[in-house]
Amino acid sequence: MFTINFDPVAFQIFSLEIRWYSLAYIFGILFGWVYCKKILIKDRYIFNLFDDFITYLIIGIILGGRLGYTFFYNFEYYLKNPIEILMVWNGGMSFHGGLVGVVVASKLFSIKHKINQFVFLDLVALSAPIGIFFGRIANFINSELYGRATEVPWSVQFLLIDNIKRHPSQLYEAFFEGILLFLILRYFFEKKFLKKPGQISGLFLILYSIFRFILEFFRSPDPQIGYLIFDLTFGQLISLVFLIIGIFLFFKKKNTN
Repeated sequence: MFTINFDPVAFQIFSLEIRWYSLAYIFGILFGWVYCKKILIKDRYIFNLFDDFITYLIIGIILGGRLGYTFFYNFEYYLKNPIEILMVWNGGMSFHGGLVGVVVASKLFSIKHKINQFVFLDLVALSAPIGIFFGRIANFINSELYGRATEVPWSVQFLLIDNIKRHPSQLYEAFFEGILLFLILRYFFEKKFLKKPGQISGLFLILYSIFRFILEFFRSPDPQIGYLIFDLTFGQLISLVFLIIGIFLFFKKKNTN
């Protein structure tokens, strides 16, 4: 059993607090950008456009993630405290909301430059596990999105929460949704098994949704929502939706001439 009591603030510059959660986003986007530019992108035109695309991507992630969390996970609270929607530094981002934001941003960018949006979405899918990994590590440090009670030898007590021994579900997700998902997608990319734009995006949605659905069994449900139909969490239900979308997208692109 391990005890966790990290300070959510990584360091402070005068009165400015730099939080681990903010650093996770910064490093996730930075390493993802380098990975795409240095390794993944082969086409010169896409290479030159990618820096501009990153601006769209960042806006899509932040707006989509925050609005997704606001409407899906804590709408009643933010309806009473609307000004706090802008306080993203306090945490509260939805992965699925961010995903929708990325899709919208990619669509707008592709229309502007008259390019298939899945060229960019596949690059995002291949690099997204990097950001997911850093995000889950930040969740662990912040003692948030913690696991359900357990007696396993590697259980963790989050002293900022309570004295209950819990699954370190954030680390489970960092491994499966971050490291393992990255390696699988990298393998398919290198072997060129999925050549049509959109197939990598579909595979990402399928695998992420499966991992997320399973790992939610080790994670405590959001207290303001709890368990829903069939004792599933909201994260599991929305993962099922995105799993269906991923399967549809994968086979649609596979059968596209």
